[in-house]
Amino acid sequence: MRLGIFKDWLGKVGQVFTRRGVDEALLEELEETLITADMNVNAVQAILDALRQAAKAQRLREATDVRECLREILLEWLGEPTPLVISATPPTVYLFIGVNGVGKTTSIAKVAYWLQRQGKRVLLAAGDTFRAAAIDQLQIWAERLDCEVVKHKEGADPSAVVFDAIQAGRARGADYVLADTAGRQHTHARLMEELKKVHRVAEKALGRAPDETLLVLDAVAGQNAIRQAEEFARALPITGVILTKLDSTSRGGAVLTIRKELGIPIKLIGLGEQADQLAVFDPKTFAEGLLNT
Repeated sequence: MRLGIFKDWLGKVGQVFTRRGVDEALLEELEETLITADMNVNAVQAILDALRQAAKAQRLREATDVRECLREILLEWLGEPTPLVISATPPTVYLFIGVNGVGKTTSIAKVAYWLQRQGKRVLLAAGDTFRAAAIDQLQIWAERLDCEVVKHKEGADPSAVVFDAIQAGRARGADYVLADTAGRQHTHARLMEELKKVHRVAEKALGRAPDETLLVLDAVAGQNAIRQAEEFARALPITGVILTKLDSTSRGGAVLTIRKELGIPIKLIGLGEQADQLAVFDPKTFAEGLLNT
């Protein structure tokens, strides 16, 4: 997992532990560093409380001991890597959701490319029917990747597009159907209801819920990304997050907050605009990077 600029703030956390022994000044500096990194206050306080309790119970005296304790806390929070679900009954269907501008369509293309490299047949569903440009963008990616796309005209019912794509995927022997949806603000009630309909129709077509409902979030958005996750989670059973633009931000605390407070695993991370700039999120690598300069 290439952290790029993201490593900047990770290194700052590690540096906190190199300057002095365990005291409140150290914990206050750690608190400031984590909040600056876009971890919310509740999550930061939970970490500091756990560190204080461990320092007292285990009689931690050295900064290196606190570092190891923090590492254990982070790994507990992040849990084990959570792979993408693969259905025993093809096609496996992934529904991609998120607000405008987070890199949703590009993420679909990256996942399609990644699956193709594994020898899988992928079909794309142009479920963002609100903008002709969105349909065109997915069509361009489909041509680049040499994969099929199911699309309707601008303004068509997005649920119908997803339904047709699942039927086509089954008829054509596709291994995966990757369904785009219109970017929508998480505060827009009518559009969120429409998204629920897309999910229901996909479930009807499959005879099961979509195998993954992946929320695409922009790492640069910080605390706003956390609020988006909260609102989308109220509307749909989100199974995982794709965190984009980790190459463009020096902050990344949203990773910990989303995982700890919402219980949603980070499954994939985007590290650039190219089709191959996608990585599986590795909690261990993240925790180690956080603590090492």
